[in-house]
Amino acid sequence: MTPAEILTQLGPRFEQAKEAEGGLLFFTSTIVKHRDESGIEYEITLCPALQNKPHLPTPHFAQENKPLKFDPFLPPYDPNLHVGPLELRLDGSEEDYVVLLNKYSVVPQHFLLVTKEFRSQASPLLPPDLVQTYLLLAAARKARRNLFAFYNCGDNSGASQAHKHIQFIPLEDEDGPPIEYLARSVKLETADTPFALNLSYANHVYRFPDRFYSYSPEALEPVLAQAFLSLLDLVISTIRHDPEYPAGKPSYNVVITLEHMHLVPRRQETHVLAETGDQLSVNALAFAGMLLVKSERELEAVKTEGVGKILRAVGLESVHELQVQGTAAEARDVET
Repeated sequence: MTPAEILTQLGPRFEQAKEAEGGLLFFTSTIVKHRDESGIEYEITLCPALQNKPHLPTPHFAQENKPLKFDPFLPPYDPNLHVGPLELRLDGSEEDYVVLLNKYSVVPQHFLLVTKEFRSQASPLLPPDLVQTYLLLAAARKARRNLFAFYNCGDNSGASQAHKHIQFIPLEDEDGPPIEYLARSVKLETADTPFALNLSYANHVYRFPDRFYSYSPEALEPVLAQAFLSLLDLVISTIRHDPEYPAGKPSYNVVITLEHMHLVPRRQETHVLAETGDQLSVNALAFAGMLLVKSERELEAVKTEGVGKILRAVGLESVHELQVQGTAAEARDVET
């Protein structure tokens, strides 16, 4: 199937899955707007029904190439959740995917792009992953629909499955998730250069070229690959500046929109709310500006503590200025 055909199937498949016995579970919710000290108007989704959702233990990613004993993302797929296959062939690389609806859904038509073969959720996004992701975003734009994608990588990223999957959230707002308002406001002196947003936690952002959505898959690949690698280098550099970072592979979150790619290094998966002592799970959605809470009590605790403080607690301190100085020093060494 093509990305456009996948998007056409989403609506009907979602409605069928909701009605099917043992199929998709859709939880109604309420969105509360909350402007933080950073100036971002966060969307906090209150969904009390999620208190009854089965608890999924944090997956372990030690065996990167070894499939799990039970993997819901391998065949046979749940017929209620299966939307269709996607395949991508690029010069020198290829990958097969399947698109599945998210079984526990708070947002209608929330779907997953899953590698057909087992790949670890602790592994970085590869060029085919990036291109296929962006082709879905571009197809949505052409169909006058709004999507953004996110990826939770590693033990401390908020990932709930060990099999590699990129998630897609439909939006009513054509301007993208809340974080995009801030990213779009940054005036860049130099194109094709990563930058950081003025936030309480380390973050790294890359702006795509104008009309990037009109590029061919072959033209998308080098830009997306360079963007991801340059941001990942900064994530690893940020982690190396933290002497207390947990042992093991780095964890980080990825947010991809039509205009930007964001990477955020992570030090822990959950945050204990100061007011209630409840554990709040945090994944890439929170760094896109969209948090999820399960009770009015959690909602009020989040608003009182401040979203920026919570995200800083699960993220890292920004060392962007040091990184910029280091890059400048390297450039001077090359010139001399």
